[in-house]
Amino acid sequence: MKKNILFIILFSLITTLSIAQDGASDSTVVIEKDKPVRSPFESGYLIDAQTTVIQNPHTLEAVIQHKFGTIQNGHSDLWGVFAPGASIRLSLDYVLVKNFQLGAGINNKNMTTDVSAKWTLMQQTRKNTYPVAIAIYGNMGIDGRNISAFESGNVQVAHNASLINGFRNSDRISYFSQLIVGRKFNEWLTLQTAISFTHYNLVGLLDEHDKVGLHFNGRIKVTPQGSLIFNFDAPLKIKDIAEQRTWTNPSKSNLSFGYEVSTSTHSFQMYMATATGLIPQENLMWNHNDLTKQQFQIGFNITRLWGF
Repeated sequence: MKKNILFIILFSLITTLSIAQDGASDSTVVIEKDKPVRSPFESGYLIDAQTTVIQNPHTLEAVIQHKFGTIQNGHSDLWGVFAPGASIRLSLDYVLVKNFQLGAGINNKNMTTDVSAKWTLMQQTRKNTYPVAIAIYGNMGIDGRNISAFESGNVQVAHNASLINGFRNSDRISYFSQLIVGRKFNEWLTLQTAISFTHYNLVGLLDEHDKVGLHFNGRIKVTPQGSLIFNFDAPLKIKDIAEQRTWTNPSKSNLSFGYEVSTSTHSFQMYMATATGLIPQENLMWNHNDLTKQQFQIGFNITRLWGF
């Protein structure tokens, strides 16, 4: 019941924002004179977070994301470059129509396939007719491991030793939804904040199916093609939607920061992050790295645009 209430609240908020935009679009003269701000971000990705940016219609964005192991062993494994636990994700995102994008990716962590959609409800404009950009993003992840990874029908969840009988294909699925609000303050500073909801169909007996998160990220442009970038994800402990009386091993916040170099068709981001995942629900639900113990990972993103 509590989960349903949260979904209703998020749906109502999104619907209200959509109606407000539709009503404003009737003033065509204002929209024609006040154009969207230029390049609040260089890509739809900011480290392992989404931005409000959607490229022009019929644009294909190819993405390579990679994270090495943690740096805590120092030079013995070249600060994580040769450490076990590296992860990589390959994806394609296509802008079907203006301000609406569909995407799909594959991740070597649990061989997870994900499909996603992003919709920009409102674009920030140069004369502040619309002072912020608003977007919604959602994805569905599917654990693609062989059934043998689930002990031939008895699921052993990686985060505790409990077994859950009666495995179904729907148990492989996880969901992530997010409302993002961003603003380009000037030519060198763009900031975003967001709220998200994560759900896993299958978790351990001592884990939570649902997680609400808060997010804060941004870009500080330091050269015409270079920017400092950062991202912070905070999973919340909300007792009103909790299934457990206590949290035995709660997920930790994710802090990441790096540098981005971009051209008109490419973006390269090099960064360090505490979370191991490459899709957002993994970072919100299962991140147990501790930044105070040097459990950072080196990672990079490469994006390439093609127009059709």
